[in-house]
Amino acid sequence: MRPERPPTIASTAAARWNSLLPTISPWLHEEVARRMEERLQWMTMRPESWLHWEPLRGGMQAHALLTARYPKAQCYVVHAHAQHGEMARKLLTPSWWKPERWVGPNLQFAEPAQPVQMLWANMALHMTDDPQALLAHWHRLLEPNGFLMFSCLGPDTISELRAVYAQKGWPPASHAYTDMHDWGDMMLHTGFAEPVMDMERITLTFATPQRLLQELRELGRNLHPERFGALRGRAWHTQLLQALAALARPGDDGQLQVTFEIVYGHAFKAPPRLNVGPELRVSLDEMRANLRRIKKNHSPD
Repeated sequence: MRPERPPTIASTAAARWNSLLPTISPWLHEEVARRMEERLQWMTMRPESWLHWEPLRGGMQAHALLTARYPKAQCYVVHAHAQHGEMARKLLTPSWWKPERWVGPNLQFAEPAQPVQMLWANMALHMTDDPQALLAHWHRLLEPNGFLMFSCLGPDTISELRAVYAQKGWPPASHAYTDMHDWGDMMLHTGFAEPVMDMERITLTFATPQRLLQELRELGRNLHPERFGALRGRAWHTQLLQALAALARPGDDGQLQVTFEIVYGHAFKAPPRLNVGPELRVSLDEMRANLRRIKKNHSPD
């Protein structure tokens, strides 16, 4: 295990979770994507091409918002598993009789042959066992001066549930979530420039412990290597439901409250630097690419 891998994420558990075919994009993921999409109004670049990383979990409704914001941009939809990609193709490809199928660029369900100008990845990083490798992969998919938009869960997520497990003396309720400052450091280490990190807390309420557990199962899994190693019985499940019911606060009509820390980040891919020495050789293609970037960055738009 390389040192940059999160020590509290079991690789086999992460692979098992990421291979499961999602049935629906979780409500929280869609809400986070909606809030992140609003931040695009502050981005000066309007990408001509962009990549949506795993929208089945990240937000199918969000995909419609992004397509509406960039209707003329070429979009690529990428999933790590072929089965997920086929499901996304079925859900996102308009029927032949709908006008949007014949207007604008066609969706592509594969990694682009050429780098894109924006990569969108919602609520994915906290469920991977090798986030630096994933960040490096995203970096390669971006063209110079292109930008990454991402979100993930932060350290205060489900703190109430983790407190219940600790009080009961049970193994950890979840793997540890990375702090936003560490994400910024990892992006710099990967080669991104000007990372900007932000966070907010979202409190969700649930009418019953059963509904709370259902929501958590849709959001992810406990990937901690020291989690329960086998199935638990009915007695344990009853204890869990009773402990979760105690999360209700007076005056909240019996609603159970659970906190989610949401980390937002964006960063640019810096253009390559020319190695200046006694003799500098630049190919004609490199010179043309540099001139195009300079012209684009200094255009009146």
